[in-house]
Amino acid sequence: MNTSLEVEYWVVDSDGELASPGSLADVSEHTEREFVGPLFELKTPPCESMPALRQTFVEQLDEVLTEAERVDKRLVPLGTPINCDEIDRRPGERGRIQKEVVGANFDYAKYCAGTHVHFEKRNVTDQLNTLIALDPALALVNSSPYFQGERIANGARAYCYRKKGYANYPKHGQLWRYVENVGEWHRRLEHRFEEFKTAALEEGVDEAAVDANFSSDDVVWTPVRLRDEMPTVEWRSPDAALPSQLLRLTDEMRAVIETVPNTNVQIDDGDDSESGAGHVTSEGITLPEFDTTCDLAEAAMHDGLESAPVANYLDRMGFSIGDYHPISTQIDGRQYVTKSDARDLRLEYASRLEADVERLAATTDG
Repeated sequence: MNTSLEVEYWVVDSDGELASPGSLADVSEHTEREFVGPLFELKTPPCESMPALRQTFVEQLDEVLTEAERVDKRLVPLGTPINCDEIDRRPGERGRIQKEVVGANFDYAKYCAGTHVHFEKRNVTDQLNTLIALDPALALVNSSPYFQGERIANGARAYCYRKKGYANYPKHGQLWRYVENVGEWHRRLEHRFEEFKTAALEEGVDEAAVDANFSSDDVVWTPVRLRDEMPTVEWRSPDAALPSQLLRLTDEMRAVIETVPNTNVQIDDGDDSESGAGHVTSEGITLPEFDTTCDLAEAAMHDGLESAPVANYLDRMGFSIGDYHPISTQIDGRQYVTKSDARDLRLEYASRLEADVERLAATTDG
């Protein structure tokens, strides 16, 4: 099953201050700037196997880190910058329209760095529903509990997006219910586009500008998306994190999604099971009812793996919980982090990322 990764990392200078990616974004066709100044994105091509994805991802990162060392910049694997001065959005019509529609809440997105995993489309309805049910797996790589110094949740990025950024447009930025078929998903997208367009016109945005910058395919920022142009089912729940953490997560997610076309996927509330709702076995995949999934996702965002129901659920769904050591848990414990301490944390985790890539490169077949 073709699989690819998109990861956003913060760029900092030698003092830990956020910085522009500059030449890092020009390293290859797979590197680019993001919609805010200090954010950089690396995109792998589709890879047929996990060893191929691992090798490609590590080689690309190693190439970027070589350039980063040359220009005295570093990459930081945190879901938020912890605490920093105001971040500016790069000029662009799309961002301007989003800000007009969503309002001040849209600014929360400027402080978020995440990971997107793309899976080749196969049995799309079951893939969509399974990825929705696996939303709580974001807990496995939560990488920042802080937003502008304040401790807000084990997964601050998810909290910022879901509870703040799209608080007034929940259907555009929060988890969607399971679907009966792909046509239902596309109808939802069309309805969201019409809602967004109507809101934009009410704010005085030119209709032609909306149509030129948005479509039903890209108007939502939900944790699960269909991408017709790739074509993939995209899982957008997890934070940016250390490369080894993301590869482990992608490997275990892929193992579940890869079984979808060859097994039975059903939805059950688990009331008649002592083990709880949701499980993956050799006989099939059983998803919890949507309300249960939402409860688990909330706990994953607020408490991470410290939530016993989340940890037990992910274990039943096939994840090796003991192999994960989320950054959030390691840096948590303070109600407030100063900008100076945030700079130190960014530098610490830049060093950890560099060491992580070095280890991965040493154990990846060339």
